[in-house]
Amino acid sequence: MTRQVVVIPDLHGRPDLLDAAVAEFPDAHFVGLGDAIDRGPRSMKTVEKLLALKKEGRATLLMGNHELMAASGLRWYRQYQGTHDMGDYRRAIEGFRAWMRAGGETVRSELGGLTLEQFPALLEEYLHDLKRVVYVSDDGEIHDQAPDVPSVLVAHASPPVRHQQYPDAMTAALWLRPYEGPFAMVEGVTYSVHGHTPVPVPARMGRHLYVDLGAYETGRLALTEVRPSGLPRVTVLCGRGTPSLGSKYPRFGEPIPVRAVDLPGAPPR
Repeated sequence: MTRQVVVIPDLHGRPDLLDAAVAEFPDAHFVGLGDAIDRGPRSMKTVEKLLALKKEGRATLLMGNHELMAASGLRWYRQYQGTHDMGDYRRAIEGFRAWMRAGGETVRSELGGLTLEQFPALLEEYLHDLKRVVYVSDDGEIHDQAPDVPSVLVAHASPPVRHQQYPDAMTAALWLRPYEGPFAMVEGVTYSVHGHTPVPVPARMGRHLYVDLGAYETGRLALTEVRPSGLPRVTVLCGRGTPSLGSKYPRFGEPIPVRAVDLPGAPPR
């Protein structure tokens, strides 16, 4: 039996939209594109719900650039606890401050305080062992490497490619924007799905799909049903938020047809 696989883009602290996604696709396996934390109001509740889905075998969680930043300072701090090397501690503090500037401050405010010394166990659990790139085959199986059958590549920002700014291809997959392409894909991959770069409407550029609609502020979450042998189906959940804020995002590529679902409390379309 073929398993339904649905990609969830950048939630940024919106557990209400995650709940709506699960309700809309009650039998699906979800692939989280990362950037579940920061910016929005309830990062910790979002993390809690994603971990619950993962433990139930219903979700595969990917790293976004915000998770990478959150994990960087913590990783150096855990190393410092073993080495007592002040150089490790300095790198830990630098990484932590960089995360705060990039959006982590919202998590600190949500918790009423946050330090490396008292890092939340739930958040550390979430940041541990996140994948960077996966491939989805027609039977709904999730692969760490491209399988010998047609597949869809799923990664936070772009396919993994070497780039002058990011020599490590798996790191580049967390940061690159569409205009930094073209992005080559391995044989057998029919298309790829990404978040990271907010767009006013889901868009396709070549064989790459971009589905981050700025959910934390617009209230719009684009869910992508991936099928290597057919076109993806995109459902946009319209919840509480300010959809007009999406007009500031860049338009590029070709818009993808979507099915819109209005949630309770959503502003009129």
